[in-house]
Amino acid sequence: MKLRHGSTLTHIVTATTLDSYKREHFESDIISTVEFNYSGELLATGDKGGRVVIFQHEQESKNRPHLRGEYNVYSTFQSHEPEFDYLKSLEIEEKINKIRWLPQQNAAHFLLSTNDKTIKLWKISERDKRAEGYNLKDEDGRLRDPFRITSLRVPVLMPMDLMVEASPRRIFANAHTYHINSISVNSDHETYLSADDLRINLWHLEITDRSFNIVDIKPANMEELTEVITAAECHPHQCNVFVYSSSKGTIRLCDMRAAALCDRHSKFFEEPEDPSSRSFFSEIISSISDVKFSHSGRYMMTRDYLSVKVWDLNMENRPVETYQVHEYLRSKLCSLYENDCIFDKFECCWNGSDSAIMTGSYNNFFRMFDRNTRRDITLEASRESSKPRATLKPRKVSTGGKRKKDEISVDSLDFNKKILHTAWHPKDNVIAVAATNNLYIFQDKIN
Repeated sequence: MKLRHGSTLTHIVTATTLDSYKREHFESDIISTVEFNYSGELLATGDKGGRVVIFQHEQESKNRPHLRGEYNVYSTFQSHEPEFDYLKSLEIEEKINKIRWLPQQNAAHFLLSTNDKTIKLWKISERDKRAEGYNLKDEDGRLRDPFRITSLRVPVLMPMDLMVEASPRRIFANAHTYHINSISVNSDHETYLSADDLRINLWHLEITDRSFNIVDIKPANMEELTEVITAAECHPHQCNVFVYSSSKGTIRLCDMRAAALCDRHSKFFEEPEDPSSRSFFSEIISSISDVKFSHSGRYMMTRDYLSVKVWDLNMENRPVETYQVHEYLRSKLCSLYENDCIFDKFECCWNGSDSAIMTGSYNNFFRMFDRNTRRDITLEASRESSKPRATLKPRKVSTGGKRKKDEISVDSLDFNKKILHTAWHPKDNVIAVAATNNLYIFQDKIN
C-alpha cells in the first residue's frame, strides 16, 4: 500500500452503527477488541460490557460505484456476563479481551471470545426458512390432541425474514489462575492457545474439560517474579511453533515438538539496550504489548510503548526494522507515568501483503508505515475530521519551537483519546480503528 500524503485513505462509515451521536459515553461501550475474519467479509468488535457486534460487508452497489461496499451491523449478542469468584472474593469483568475467528468450513461462522477467565466458542448462522405443517402441534406451537389427528401431513419449509443466530457451542473455563491476555487459533484449525500472565495453555476445540499447560513461568517463590507474559501467538503455517512476549521486552519462540512443556525456548529475541538512554522508565516502556506474525510467517512484529519493531525469525539479536510511533512523548514519560497512560497496551497489525503496518497512538491518531518506501503517515480518527467519503489529511505533531499552521502541539494532545485496537482487512486496503466507544472504517482512495 502506498502511503501518499493526503490521499491514502477515505472514510466510508463512522461508528454511528455502534454508537449514535446523541448517546452518552458509557464505560461499558468502550471497544476492547477488533478483528476481521479470514475473508474480510465480517468484522467483529468486543466491548467492556461483554457484547460482541459483528458487521458484514455489503456488496458493491451500481448506484454508488465509488464505494466498494459498506459494513453494516450483521449480529449483536451478549458473549460474557459479570461473575464473582467466591473462593477468591474476586469480581470477574465481562469485558471482551480478545476475539479470534476460525476459518470458515461451511455456511456458519465460528469465533472464539474471551474475558479474563472464560473462553467461549460461538456459532453464527443464518436462518431464512421455517418448518410448517407439523402433525403434533399447531402453527402457534401448542400441542394438538392426538385423538383429533385424522391424517398425516408432511412438514414443508417456508421462506421467512432472515434471522442471524449466535449460539455458544463450547465453553472453556477454569484453566487460568490469572487474567487471559491472548488467544490464538493454530494453523491446524483444531487447537488454539490461551495465555495469561504466567502460563500458556493448549486447547483442542472439541474438548472443554482439559487443556495442556505448555508454558509455565511461575517461580516457586512469587517474590522472585521478574517478568510476566504479555502476548502469545501461533505461527500462521507451522502448527508446532508459537511465540510469546514478556514485560521485559523479550520474545521467545518455542517448538512443541521439542518437549511437552516448552519451558526451554528454541529462539530468544532481544535487542541490546543502549546504556546511555537508560532511565527510570526504561523497563516500563520496553514491555511488549502485542506480537503478530506476518502472513508469510517469515517475520514477526512487536509493539512496545514508543515503537514498533519487525523481526526476522532467522535473526535473534536485533530487529530488522524499527519504527518510532510517538517518539515526541519521550520527554513526557514522567507525566504519562503519573496518569497511568504509560501502562496502555497498544496493538499492531499487518496489511494483507505484509508491506505495511499500522498501530495506534494518542489524540485519536493512528500511524501507518510503508515497509518498502520507509514512509510513514499520521492520521486521525474523529467525527470532526472524518466526513463520509472525505480524504483524510495527514497530521503532524510539533515538539517545540515555532508551530506550523497544520501542526498540533505535543502539549495539547488528549491522552484520554487513544487508539489501542486496530485491524486490517486480510485482502483489501480497508482498516478498522477503535477510538474509545466509536468504530471507524476507512478504505483506500478510489480515483
